[in-house]
Amino acid sequence: MDETNDKKTENGTNKSKIGKPKFSFYWIYALLALLIIGLQFMNNWGTSPKSVGWGEVKIMTQNQDIEKLVLVNKEFAEIYIKKDKLKLEKYKEVRPGEGFGAERPQYIYAIGSVETFEKDFSELQQGLEKPVYIENLTRRNVWGDALSWILPVLLLVGAWFFIMRMMSRGSGGGGQIFNIGKSKAQLFDKDTHVNVNFSDVAGLEEAKVEIMEIVDFLKNPKKYTTLGGKIPKGALLVGPPGTGKTLLAKAVAGEAKVPFFSLSGSDFVEMFVGVGASRVRDLFKQAKEKSPCIIFIDEIDAIGRARGKNQITGANDERENTLNQLLTEMDGFATNAGVIILAATNRADILDRALLRAGRFDRQILVELPDLEERKAIFKVHTKPLKNDDSVNVDFLAKQTPGFSGADIANVCNEAALIAARRNKTEIGKQDFMDAIDRIVGGLEKRNKIISPQEKKVIAFHEAGHAATSWLLEYAHPLVKVTIVPRGKALGAAWYLPEERQITTYEQMFDELVATLGGRASEELIFGKVSTGALNDLEKVTKQAYSMVVYFGLNKEIGNVSYYDSTGQQEYSFNKPYSEATAQVIDVEIRKIVEEAYNRAKKILGENRGKLEKLAEILLKKEVIFREDLEVIFGKRPFDEPIIEEPVNGNGTVDGEIIVKAADDVKVEELDAVVDHAKTETGAIDDSPKQA
Repeated sequence: MDETNDKKTENGTNKSKIGKPKFSFYWIYALLALLIIGLQFMNNWGTSPKSVGWGEVKIMTQNQDIEKLVLVNKEFAEIYIKKDKLKLEKYKEVRPGEGFGAERPQYIYAIGSVETFEKDFSELQQGLEKPVYIENLTRRNVWGDALSWILPVLLLVGAWFFIMRMMSRGSGGGGQIFNIGKSKAQLFDKDTHVNVNFSDVAGLEEAKVEIMEIVDFLKNPKKYTTLGGKIPKGALLVGPPGTGKTLLAKAVAGEAKVPFFSLSGSDFVEMFVGVGASRVRDLFKQAKEKSPCIIFIDEIDAIGRARGKNQITGANDERENTLNQLLTEMDGFATNAGVIILAATNRADILDRALLRAGRFDRQILVELPDLEERKAIFKVHTKPLKNDDSVNVDFLAKQTPGFSGADIANVCNEAALIAARRNKTEIGKQDFMDAIDRIVGGLEKRNKIISPQEKKVIAFHEAGHAATSWLLEYAHPLVKVTIVPRGKALGAAWYLPEERQITTYEQMFDELVATLGGRASEELIFGKVSTGALNDLEKVTKQAYSMVVYFGLNKEIGNVSYYDSTGQQEYSFNKPYSEATAQVIDVEIRKIVEEAYNRAKKILGENRGKLEKLAEILLKKEVIFREDLEVIFGKRPFDEPIIEEPVNGNGTVDGEIIVKAADDVKVEELDAVVDHAKTETGAIDDSPKQA
């Protein structure tokens, strides 16, 4: 303990913090309050005059005890008693003391009318040898009058000052109003180091190689400069949400051993004009002073959107001014030697082209959703602090979570621990993980939801239709589980384990359309009418058929033409990239594809109606059935498929609601991996998680 205290004292930390109290503006407030109270106390110093009535004034006048009478502001009369009379016993209470206040009046008489008082007082003194003459005095309270107009001004200034301090608090430099344009970046250096390193980041091997090169340059610059190489000025981490972009930046901060400035893109945005650009300047000023260093800007799309797209705000756009300043600082006339910028975003398509050019962000590092091996590594990291039993197999869990991001896997592990604790277990088992995946993908089970027997029958045949068509189609994803237990917004769900493929053919996409429409086809075949339960099925089918025709060039009438815009410029356009005549052809072709898929689904189910009814009956009885039940009814699936150890989840079709665990929450217009995006967002039947 003594050695530690001595070290702290030598470094100056204790002396600077304990010996020198920090200045506070509240001291000034306290001094002003004490000054006002002191002035009031000085005004009231000494013996206060005693109020008297007309009868007492009459007696004092007749006894000639009054030395003088002063009429102040025509409001009240101050009565001074002769000094020799004050020695009498009756004036004992008002006898003045020595020093300050000895010249104060002894009595005060409040008058009504000045004329009446003067008349009555003169009548009292008739016949007296030495009458007292009334003195008129106009008295002004200088301090009181000054405070009456100074105090409101001080209050307004104080209120404004207080509000501005609150608004600018945390803006750097102590949070004072003059520091509102200072950078909000949090500095991590040798005193405030980060404990995360590259060993804590699993499943991003290619991205780590790129990032580690930057870190290695900062540690060993001669290794690269001797060959004439230059370190990239900036690196942009791009990828879907939850894939570990920010975690990777934290690892860089932990590994680099150089000053690391971390902030978000929204930290530049403020209600005051010019503050964003000022903070950018201050950030790079601090970075230059501490170079070599790294600046990390998370969610850079908050200020990096393409300029000139928003016509409403006009030219004087605060966000654009901030971006212009950032562009100038990154690669302007001045040099930023030793300052490396890292940034992260999941919307690289909307960033300004000037920001992405070489010399600013020289390289873009794609942080994708993890594949099978990477998911194993991520599961190993997140299951390390958990108390698992022998039934938990990381390889098995990785196979059951295709399309899951690193954040999703972390959520699965945490949810499994909560489920095991809810069941009063001492260890987390395999079933807990399976239930956690079900919970995340499909939502919470709602067994108490009131559903009529007729509705339950419709739901059972709807889900049985999906299960049967997907089982009998070659390219549909293998079924895992079917349930009619309400879960989340779903009234029923079918789980699939999708194949992690990178490209998709027309036949594969068409089979997925057929399987998606199997629920509605089953309803029409059995009941002769359809319900609203296929709403989400129809939405998915329409979007996928649209993408097949318009984006992927999989339609003979439209031909090898794609109207997909990878630059994202169509978001700001009111016109479609094709003519009205082409739009009519597209509508016709989409309808043809959907109708063809629907008719094929009805044909398949019609040929296997007995098996469909048997499957629905089992589903009504058990509420949850697995692929083994389908094998009993339909026999072995005649197509090659991966072996599944035990029931798992994907997601499912519902009464009009299909629960989709999509790889990335993006629009069709934002296809990064064209084929897989079409499956997730445009509506493939395999509602299970899949890789984008």
